[in-house]
Amino acid sequence: MGKQATEMLKGILEGIVLAILATRRAYGAEITAWLRDQGFSDIAEGTVYAVLVRIEQRELVDVEKVPSEKGPPRKVYALNARGREQLDEFWTTWGFLAGRLERLREGER
Repeated sequence: MGKQATEMLKGILEGIVLAILATRRAYGAEITAWLRDQGFSDIAEGTVYAVLVRIEQRELVDVEKVPSEKGPPRKVYALNARGREQLDEFWTTWGFLAGRLERLREGER
């Protein structure tokens, strides 16, 4: 992934993480692994954790600490109602931007 794609991804990563959490509960390393499996190979685990801290502080997720076989308990994140509202807003904004960019690419006004 090039620098431009990496920068664009940073701008929408919160929405992507919320979308992942809308489908299942997960902890940070799982989210990072999923992103990498989807081709986002340059995503740093620390970047994902920074997003998780932000969305937890904004109360968009519920957090449960579960025992881990390897060290301290893991924080498992689940999207809550407030997070679902934020995700809906993200998809609305994404749809608007994607539509406008497509029109721009096609040379329409």
